[in-house]
Amino acid sequence: MEFVDRLLTCADCGGEFIFTAGEQLFFLDKQFKNDPKRCKPCKSRRSAQAAAPGGGPAAAGISRTETRTECSECGISTTVPFKPTQGRPVLCRQCFKNKRAPVTAPGMEASPTPAVDAVPLPSPAAVDAPLAAVAERAPAQAEMAASATQVAQA
Repeated sequence: MEFVDRLLTCADCGGEFIFTAGEQLFFLDKQFKNDPKRCKPCKSRRSAQAAAPGGGPAAAGISRTETRTECSECGISTTVPFKPTQGRPVLCRQCFKNKRAPVTAPGMEASPTPAVDAVPLPSPAAVDAPLAAVAERAPAQAEMAASATQVAQA
């Protein structure tokens, strides 16, 4: 299928824009069913308005669920952006932040990594013991290899 540039009309400004062959190939690869409705300046203006403060889901016509309920910890009245389910605690913003904060004892600083001194190192005797065992077996293994060679030659 060969694509050719097409002239389309913008739904916002009414101006004409070119739907290039490359763009048509891209739309085919992505399996988009409809041609673009807006020219690039109108499309970028529209996306900038949606990204601006106050241009969130409510500005796009999507309403967010807000449910009025009581906090399970402190009992104050609060709103949450979901519908609470039975048996699950619901926390206000402050109780939620307190619950998520790491707990440290007074006077102690929270350390993200353990101190280097806290890692136990093996004693020199513990390191040397396996080496000694290997050294003890080495003559016996050499003797077995020699006898195996003699058997093979016979």
